[in-house]
Amino acid sequence: MTSPERIDQVIPAIVEHDGVSNHTFAAQRLLVEMGFESEIFARIVGPGCAGRVRPIDELPDLGEKRQWLLYQSSIGSPAAEVFARHSGRKLIDYHNITPAELVERWIPPLGEEARLGRRQLAELAPLVVAGFADSAYNATELGHAGVARTRVVPVLVETANVEAAPDPEVLARLVAAKGGGGSDWLFVGQLAPHKAQHDVVKALACYRAAYDPAVRLHLVGREMGSAYRDALQRYVASLGLAAAVDLPGSVPAAVLAAYYAAADVFVCCSDHEGFCAPVVEAMHRRVPVVANDVAALPETVGEGGLLLDGKDPVLVAAAVHEVLTTPGAREALVEAGQSQAARYSLEAARAAFRDGIREELAVAG
Repeated sequence: MTSPERIDQVIPAIVEHDGVSNHTFAAQRLLVEMGFESEIFARIVGPGCAGRVRPIDELPDLGEKRQWLLYQSSIGSPAAEVFARHSGRKLIDYHNITPAELVERWIPPLGEEARLGRRQLAELAPLVVAGFADSAYNATELGHAGVARTRVVPVLVETANVEAAPDPEVLARLVAAKGGGGSDWLFVGQLAPHKAQHDVVKALACYRAAYDPAVRLHLVGREMGSAYRDALQRYVASLGLAAAVDLPGSVPAAVLAAYYAAADVFVCCSDHEGFCAPVVEAMHRRVPVVANDVAALPETVGEGGLLLDGKDPVLVAAAVHEVLTTPGAREALVEAGQSQAARYSLEAARAAFRDGIREELAVAG
């Protein structure tokens, strides 16, 4: 088989400031650099993406010799059915699908989509020639689903998230708050039950009671449904922490950079992560990481952060206290984090993606 003219991508939904969406745009740029025509086709095109993405019903079918498809899998969607019916040679890029039991109580439709996604993954497995996965953890799931050939291709981290200069006004506000004392905790990720921001709040309450009553917490990320957000806000208020917990929502890269610049520690209590790009961003920006030792987090954090066996709020609070007060501890974690982040640099991820595509071209002959 000669090289195809096009390698197009199919994705269930695409939005700004989202890890899988950022990865998809970066992959498109790489495919074009490699000499292919490449467009993105989505069932749901979010704000800010119009003109960069086409509706999935406009996806052409030019046959296997002229067109390959790469499916970005992270949730169940009718987009998977369109991908399955297409005659082009098929690849899958797996970002993991959150277990339904972690989200369905708060967002029932998301639970249904997660269950659908797991079923669709098994149905797509015999149709795809190879799978890319963000992590070895994800690659293992792909193999269990039945994908015969897999390779790890880390998330193509949004360049601006690791290179943008901090917004000066936001940074000045955050630095000014430090004048009254207290450290700044940060977590970046969708405001969603499986990200477990409520457990970070619990740890914060323990920390304030045991060590530092002036500590602050910033939970940056777009909400995934209002039920969890509203419950989280009520919980924060019930603990008397409304003035200490900041929920700014989704923010531009420069504002995110300001939060990283002002942070003393990045605290992740997630119950499930297929990779967790913000951990890499935090390590790159010299913020020490304390994280729950679950799913892909041990792989992503590696030796670059402090991994905890569980997320009891007393344990998390004590771990953060050790990082922030033990002489040399924070500096040692920052340096280790820098080394770990280098493994997931954009250039390293780009090279892995290019190698994956080239290998598939060679296999296809």
